[in-house]
Order: sequence, then structure tokens, then C-alpha cells
Amino acid sequence: MKATEWAFGMSSCSTGKVDIDTFEQYAKHGVEMIETSFGSLDAVPNNWKEIEKNSRDTGVKLWSVHLPFWPFDVLDFASFDKEARKKALAIQCEITKNAADIGIKTAVIHPSGEPYPQNERDERIKIAADMLAQLAEAAHSCGVTVAVEDLPRTCLGNCSADIKRLIADNQKLRVCFDTNHLLSERNVDFVKALGDKIVTLHVSDYDFRNERHWLPYEGSVDWAELVTALEDVGYCGPFMYEISLKTPASIKRRDLTFADFSENYKACVEKCHANVIGTPDMEECLKNSYYKEPII
Repeated sequence: MKATEWAFGMSSCSTGKVDIDTFEQYAKHGVEMIETSFGSLDAVPNNWKEIEKNSRDTGVKLWSVHLPFWPFDVLDFASFDKEARKKALAIQCEITKNAADIGIKTAVIHPSGEPYPQNERDERIKIAADMLAQLAEAAHSCGVTVAVEDLPRTCLGNCSADIKRLIADNQKLRVCFDTNHLLSERNVDFVKALGDKIVTLHVSDYDFRNERHWLPYEGSVDWAELVTALEDVGYCGPFMYEISLKTPASIKRRDLTFADFSENYKACVEKCHANVIGTPDMEECLKNSYYKEPII
């Protein structure tokens, strides 16, 4: 599938809202699909049917749910505490079922929290792989595919080798490729390694020093190269932005608008250079860099 055929998608983290006014803004600016994103457990809604109605009334499709990952100690699938893992699984199964009930077919999940010391990674990957396999079965029973997201720093899933191990215990598991999380492996190499296991994206740019969630072309990613790599492996999901309209401290610019995303989407899928809105604030970036200098 050509990139120009990929649906234009945005995460609800862009505004933190899933009300009708926000859905109408999505529709007005050509957004075809959204991810309902709930990073924190206390942000999970109890108005699922209202979200479904907003989708139906505006024609903006509900593509995915981003399952919560905070608090880490409550939701960590890689925890050494068996009872904590059992509770985390029950929580994620319930949210997945609620999402399925309003037509969502993909559930994105972080495979772990952080930080983890190197000597624990092997055992934690085994534990998380088993938990993800169980979630995949529960999700499959209600028509949902679980997509495991690549993560940065010391998190599990910070490279393609990790992701392959994390999804190995259940053939139903797939991958959500976050384009601003890899710090030790090139994006295009990750795409080539995972291929058609990638079923959805989290699109944003960064400086290879830490995750940033900037608009494409504000960072260091070669977007034409990356889009071509995704085409080559047959990617056919949406081009799903995971970027807030609010400006983070790491970049100098005004707040983004829905129109900015619409224009940027066209440039990305057509492999044309987009207007660069922001300039990285290097002083601020270096304050919280994981790597002072990129290694990829």
C-alpha cells in the first residue's frame, strides 16, 4: 500500500479530550481515525458510549485504544510480583473489553515500566511475554488485536530484538511502532526487522537523545526514508500522530493547530519536506537527554 493511502490519524493525547467539540475539529481537518489514549489509570473514561456516539456523529473512526501505563507499580506486566501482575492483567482486560464494545479493534500496550537494571532484563522479558500472551488471548475473544509498543531508555522493548521476544509467546500479538522511542537502533532497521507485525504507528519526531514527541521534520528523523521503509514492508494502518498541541519545553514554537497536523500529514505521506514550525531548545534538551550525543 502506498503511503498516500494510509488514513490520517491522531491520538486523543493531542488535547486530552474526547468530547464532541474535539471530534468535530478532527473531522473539520480531515482526521479519519483516532486513538483513544489514556496514559494514566485515573484518566480511563466511564463514558465509552458517548465516545462511540461522537465518532458516529462525526465520521471519525475509533481505531485504537492506548491502554494506561501509569502508575507503573499497578500496571507493570514485567513486575516480579505475581499478584500485582494478575491485577494488572485484569485491569487491562476490562479496559480492552470496554473499548471492544464501542468498535475499537486495536489495543496498544507498553510492555513494561522503568527503570530496569541490565541484570534483570532477561527475566523481566520472559515474565512480560507471558502476560502479553494472556492479554492477547483475552483481547482476541472480543475481537481486539494487541499491539506491543517499542519503548525508550531502559524499558523493555527498546529495540527490535526485545520486541521479537516480547511477542513470541502468542502469534496473535502485533506491534505498535513509535517513531520517537528508539535510541539505540535506527527506525528503518526496526521496521525491516518487524515487517508486517507492525499494525499501527505512533508518529512523532525527536533528536535521538531522548523521546520528544515533536512534529515530523522538527527533529532528526528522515521521514522520506522511514515512510518508504514502511511501504516496503506492506504497512497498511493509519499514520497516527501521538503529539500534544501544547508546546513542550524541549522545543521553541507556538502551540500546534489541527491544521498543522493536516498539512504535515500530506507532506509526510507524499515524502515532501514540510514547513518546520519549531526549533529544538538544545539547552533544555540536554537537561533531560538519555544520551548526550546520539548513538544512532
